[in-house]
Amino acid sequence: MKENLLVFCICNDPFYCCQVGMAMSSNESAAYEIMRLLDVNYVLVIFGGVIGYSGDDINKFLWMVRIAEGEHPGIIRESDYFTPQGEFRVDAAGSHTLLNCLMYKLCYYRFGQIQFDHHTPPGFDRTRNVEIGNKNFDLTYLEEAYTTEHWLVRIYRVKDLFNRERSATAKKRPIRRVSQGRVSDSTV
Repeated sequence: MKENLLVFCICNDPFYCCQVGMAMSSNESAAYEIMRLLDVNYVLVIFGGVIGYSGDDINKFLWMVRIAEGEHPGIIRESDYFTPQGEFRVDAAGSHTLLNCLMYKLCYYRFGQIQFDHHTPPGFDRTRNVEIGNKNFDLTYLEEAYTTEHWLVRIYRVKDLFNRERSATAKKRPIRRVSQGRVSDSTV
């Protein structure tokens, strides 16, 4: 079975680059739809907030936003990722759009639970030297598959539709299955 990884670094297809930028710039539910469209199974991010690595994906993120905005200016706007004062911030003063986009969530998932020492608060980003602004969130459409010891590489698995929690009000619907030329009814 072929596994697809959402990668942004080497991409010769402008449509694909734009869709990756759209996914990372969007909230998790909108990003999930894009990832399903691209048949993505895993997403990898580079995160330097634990070790102070400044070449991470958060610091390069605005390029993804710019590429997505170039193709979809009515949906993605770079200005939405800045404060009213024009600052790109990941702390409590950061924009609502940034603090809830997929890139932010994949980099900072569970990070608010980490406290390095008694001088810094939980969720203190050593690269940007701030306490992150959105600490307590869960992921709905992705799950953490692997994180390295110092959190530099983080990989998430995109959940299948049938693996997501079913709504309590969802009704079972009949489906028709065809196996070896015979049709059988069952419910899902």
